[in-house]
Amino acid sequence: MHVVDLLLKLISYKTVTPNEDGSYAFLQEYLDDFEVIHYDVNEVKNIFLTKKFSDDDTHLCFAGHIDVVPAGDGWSYDAFVPRIENARIYGRGAQDMKSGVAAFVTAVKDAAYFKGRLSVLLTSDEEGDAKYGTVEMLKHLKEKDLLPQYCIVAEPTCDKVFGDSIKVGRRGSINGKVIIKGKQGHAAYPQKAINPVHQIAPLLSSIAGVDLDSGDEYFAPSKLVITDIRAGMEVTNVTPGELKMMFNVRNSTKTDIEKIRAFMESKLNGLDFTLELSQSAKPFITSKKSKLIEALSESIESVCLVAPEYSTAGGTSDARFIAEFGIDVAEFGVINDTIHAPNESTTIDEVEKLYAVFSGLIKNFSNI
Repeated sequence: MHVVDLLLKLISYKTVTPNEDGSYAFLQEYLDDFEVIHYDVNEVKNIFLTKKFSDDDTHLCFAGHIDVVPAGDGWSYDAFVPRIENARIYGRGAQDMKSGVAAFVTAVKDAAYFKGRLSVLLTSDEEGDAKYGTVEMLKHLKEKDLLPQYCIVAEPTCDKVFGDSIKVGRRGSINGKVIIKGKQGHAAYPQKAINPVHQIAPLLSSIAGVDLDSGDEYFAPSKLVITDIRAGMEVTNVTPGELKMMFNVRNSTKTDIEKIRAFMESKLNGLDFTLELSQSAKPFITSKKSKLIEALSESIESVCLVAPEYSTAGGTSDARFIAEFGIDVAEFGVINDTIHAPNESTTIDEVEKLYAVFSGLIKNFSNI
């Protein structure tokens, strides 16, 4: 089955999180000479398909998610009936990320030889809470001594031109909530009240949008972004007794949760406040000297005739879980410009080139 045909087939499955809609059975049959491990947690179904080509220790895994976000409104046609129009493939998941799944599944099926083991890891929980998907399968694989050394996640990563970007890491994400206690009172008698809005106002310029570090060659500076401030009862004659402020920091490896805690406590010193911090993702980086990055870059340059940039921009992905297991991980896929949108689409050319890049990666690994 050609890679484009496989993508059309995968789009036809209504795999809205956490439903895999029978796609795993189809892929298991498609990769019929691969060993299969199913590991389901709660309603989330995960699958791992693997093939040992030789006794070499190298283990390269291609990982991704079969689940998609709901179609939503605004589509010109059924989001789960794929169509080709003007050399573009339309359907929910065309970019995020069934194109990537189709490309790496076809590449590993067509691999005639690999110096070691190839595998495919798929989850149905990436677009949801991501609690019972990739991270749980990795724990299970660790128990079975089947963790890979290298992993490609086929998220849509390219910006303007196919091949222009590899995600070699991701920023972390730290959420914060500050509650400042004041004393409610009449607006006509401000001296008898403690107004937390007035207390925070002169401090905002030293908090909002501040860079907590200088960044480096991979990461932009960790910026504190205020996302919400509210206080009061929506009346004009009562000063508020409490203010709540929420913020987010997409942090580099130079800034951690304790650094943010110390920064906020120093800025709010003297106020009656509480501070809550939680980390939903940790930052990670894979060295550009890694065998994975070298082999992937070489394949991209050969197929696309462009030298990819190394990026850590964007939100989070399941690559963050993979990195925590000490696995060299990178992300590479089609151009990202219609993900989660109505009429999501990608091009036939990109899908075919993505297959060629992954096939070249497999060959490069055996030659390096």
